[in-house]
Amino acid sequence: MNRRMSTDTLRSRSAMAALLCLGLFVAVCTLAGRANAVERKLGGELKRVLILHSFGREFRPWSEYARSIKAELERQSPWPLDVQEHTLLSARFNNPGPEAPFVEYLSSLYQGAFPDIVLSIGAPAARFVQRYRAKLFPDTPMVLTVVEQRLVNRSDLTDNDVVVSVCNDFLAAFNNILQVLPATKTVAVVVGASPLEQFWMDEVKRELKPLDGRLELVWFSDLSFEEILKRAANLPPHTVLFWGLMSVDAAGIVHEGDIALRSLHAVANAPIFSYQEPFFGGSTVGGPMHSTAETTRKTVDAAIRILRGEKPSSIKYEPIGFAAPKYDWRELQRWGISESSLPAGSEILFREPTMWESYRWQMLLIAAIILVQAGLISGLLHERRRRQLAEVESRQRLAELAHANRYSAVGELTTSIAHELNQPLGSILTNAETAELMLKGASPDIDEIRHILADIRRDDQRASEVIRRLRSVLRKTPFEIRTLELNDTVLEAIGLAAAVADGRRIALSYVPAATALPIKGDPVQVQQVILNLIINAMDAISDADMKKREVNVSTARAGNQAEIRIADTGPGIATGDLTNVFNPFFTTKPEGMGMGLAIAKTIVEAHHGTMAAETLPAGGALFTVRLPIVR
Repeated sequence: MNRRMSTDTLRSRSAMAALLCLGLFVAVCTLAGRANAVERKLGGELKRVLILHSFGREFRPWSEYARSIKAELERQSPWPLDVQEHTLLSARFNNPGPEAPFVEYLSSLYQGAFPDIVLSIGAPAARFVQRYRAKLFPDTPMVLTVVEQRLVNRSDLTDNDVVVSVCNDFLAAFNNILQVLPATKTVAVVVGASPLEQFWMDEVKRELKPLDGRLELVWFSDLSFEEILKRAANLPPHTVLFWGLMSVDAAGIVHEGDIALRSLHAVANAPIFSYQEPFFGGSTVGGPMHSTAETTRKTVDAAIRILRGEKPSSIKYEPIGFAAPKYDWRELQRWGISESSLPAGSEILFREPTMWESYRWQMLLIAAIILVQAGLISGLLHERRRRQLAEVESRQRLAELAHANRYSAVGELTTSIAHELNQPLGSILTNAETAELMLKGASPDIDEIRHILADIRRDDQRASEVIRRLRSVLRKTPFEIRTLELNDTVLEAIGLAAAVADGRRIALSYVPAATALPIKGDPVQVQQVILNLIINAMDAISDADMKKREVNVSTARAGNQAEIRIADTGPGIATGDLTNVFNPFFTTKPEGMGMGLAIAKTIVEAHHGTMAAETLPAGGALFTVRLPIVR
């Protein structure tokens, strides 16, 4: 059964090789014609460069080396280049087929038009060009690059060969794992099943002999890639993955590029390490790796020197070792690897910038704005505090002025108050003497004595009310806001001024509003305003010796305001004095201080009200006070 399958496989591969040769032979004339056209177009000395790939133009890590070498060669070359690339492919099979068809194809393609230089990428391509040099390119100089020094076939090297080799130091790579993750106990090595991969598996085992007893190595070379993915998703703690090479797995499936590595990274529950730089930057943690740039530099240097005519035998390079270690910051964060555990001189790439690094200027601008706003707010708060203190002080001064003004007003009411007190006190004395005389009689009239006592109680309450009113006016209290009924407040002020009006033979009338007038205010100061205006009105009438002697007080509602109107029948206010009547120290009285109306207006404005004065058409003055009504 196995023999039959092998025969079928060989036939299939032979047929495919024949078809490939036929198809590629047809392209020979096209390639040759294209080269001639390029040479004619550039008009210079065209250099033909053949790049031979081992595994494929898109197979990492060699594809990254080839891409870098080609780009740098085209950049540095002083000549026009005709770069042609071919792929060997046979190294990607567990049982590679015959190479003869591919050799025939290249021989026919370059017959009579040899390339100026051949660059082989990887060990399989290097061995191929060495093996078929005589038939394909007998005198063409070759640069064997990206080949590990152990895979260089030095017995077949000629003076036309330059070797740019690398050196795989697996012990250094695994020691790096132990330094970065000291708790590591097991390393699962991902490697394919091709002959080349089997060779490297044996080399790794040999080089890691010093780590026996320190590390357990688990090999995935005998597994299909699907099985490798399942194992990688359920690795035990303190295990890491080491990515070697996966060109073909144990099931014979070929894996292109780094697709397999990305699939492994997506499911693995452990970090992945590798010694190849082309795999770095998205899948592996990092460490000491081969430098693509260093290999490219030496390869291009050799190619340019050869194309200039220098003998290849004079160009020698030491094998290229690992470059300084570098690590992927994202993988360090993912697996919780501390930067302090990295080797000295390590480079950390792909570090995500901090908020400060990304938005430094924006944050500085925002901070500046916040500081400016904080300064402005602080200044405003300080100013507000000063204003509040000034308001408190102003109210205190107002209260003191108002208190002094009340003393002045009460001085004018002294006669009236004395008269109002004398009447009830005189009645009390008379009633008390009468009661004593009746009690001395043989049979006093108890009912009459009861009536006398009731009169005494009434007169006492009357005197007490006069004293209460006087005390309320004279009381020195801080500015106090509460809800008042304006009609009652006006009535109480009129009660204090009524005796003065009677003594001066002035008719004092009061017409309250039909509805309640609730306001917010200080009862003593509101009463003081009304009392000042009434006394001013009576003074105006008395000083002018008017025949019609009336002061009319009324309250009313005007929209959302309570209105107090105090009108007199005096001479009125001169037109020129209307604008000054509320100014401090302005007065028309010979002995007046000019502070009464100024204080009254200040009190009204402190209650968020207004005060106005005008001369009535029929004569006399009208003062109007408006205060906001409480809703």
